[in-house]
Amino acid sequence: MELNTVLFTVFLAVGLINLFHFGLYIVGANFYDIGQFWRQRRLPKRMFRTAPLVTVLIPAHNEELGIIRTLESVRRNTHQKLQIIVIDDFSTDATSDLVMKYICEHPNRSISLLKTPKNVGKAGALNYALGRHAIGEYIMTLDADSVLGRKSIARALTYFRDPKVVGVAANVRVMDSPSILGLLQKFEHMVGYRSKKFYSLANCEFIIGGVASTYRRDILKQVGFYDTDTTTEDIGLSLKIAALGNRDHRLVYGADVVAMTEGVQTFKSLLRQRYRWKMGMLQNLLKNIRLFANNDPIYTRSLTMYRIPMAFLGELLLIMEPFLLMYVIYLSIMLQSTALFVGAYMTITAYILWNLWPDEHHTVWQKTYLSLYAPILYFVFYIMSFVQIVSIFRCLVNGKQITRRTKTASHWISPERSGQAVQLT
Repeated sequence: MELNTVLFTVFLAVGLINLFHFGLYIVGANFYDIGQFWRQRRLPKRMFRTAPLVTVLIPAHNEELGIIRTLESVRRNTHQKLQIIVIDDFSTDATSDLVMKYICEHPNRSISLLKTPKNVGKAGALNYALGRHAIGEYIMTLDADSVLGRKSIARALTYFRDPKVVGVAANVRVMDSPSILGLLQKFEHMVGYRSKKFYSLANCEFIIGGVASTYRRDILKQVGFYDTDTTTEDIGLSLKIAALGNRDHRLVYGADVVAMTEGVQTFKSLLRQRYRWKMGMLQNLLKNIRLFANNDPIYTRSLTMYRIPMAFLGELLLIMEPFLLMYVIYLSIMLQSTALFVGAYMTITAYILWNLWPDEHHTVWQKTYLSLYAPILYFVFYIMSFVQIVSIFRCLVNGKQITRRTKTASHWISPERSGQAVQLT
């Protein structure tokens, strides 16, 4: 078979896979929205006989710019039965001083500050609090640069009416930033989190991020809390829980559990962040390789036969992407046609708009305003493609870290913070 035929076949297969996924995400998200509408109408006014205690853990390392903003968003939540714990992991700035001052200003609230005896990393800091101090029936973790929606804790608790639900992923939005990187991250999160609606509907979710994730405390104890031998402790935890059997230990997405987080401020920070995320994903997938195509009835087929294999395939396609792009350029020159680029441009632009307009957290005016960016986002997303490609090749270069033959750990990445004021309803 000629090389040109092979390349064209691969290009066609990749295009069909992407088209198939776009269709699944769009249809799945719409069915999720319909289900959410009816679910919320059926929710009783009184969810629990007595309000459950929720422990909110806020690990922090050099977060003086955002820590008070985060604490305020938690304190102002409608669910008031809270144990709020800030874990200061060996900060060298004023984080601890600011938290202590805040505690003194709010003596009637259960807010405490823990200091780790040495720098132990994010996973170690969370485990320090979970093993010794957290007493809530439910545990929510919140990054110290994030802002929690006023009703988000109460809304997260509604999902636990289903006794099989053990973890809830929040709807994480990126704060507005007047830059290309800010715009890129805002739309990337919006599109990416809408796809989680399909994963939740199909019961194949296995990634619950660290921002406003909520768990039953007993499930955290069962899996031994967070692992400290990968770069993404949040993915590791949710995959460990899914590995127990996701039919009876469901991880779901709560689109109404809203939290805002700061996007990274510089291109260098974005490269560093996405490399860490990519490395952590690969490490945790390999740690849980037994989930791949597993026929055990404790797992849904959507997880073991679709989602996990597609996670591996997605990384393979990412490695191939630069070669396929060069092939598309070659075809366009040879055929003297821009049809391939125009088709891709129109598809991505339409997909972005299709994700934006059904969004339940933007007003019509906001959607109209954001739609003005849609025509340029196809080109802006090439920045993220470049970052992701660099990240996967850096991971391949550091292959021993993927298999954890070289020591690796959950550690702090503290990019530049803006400390901007944000208000969520």
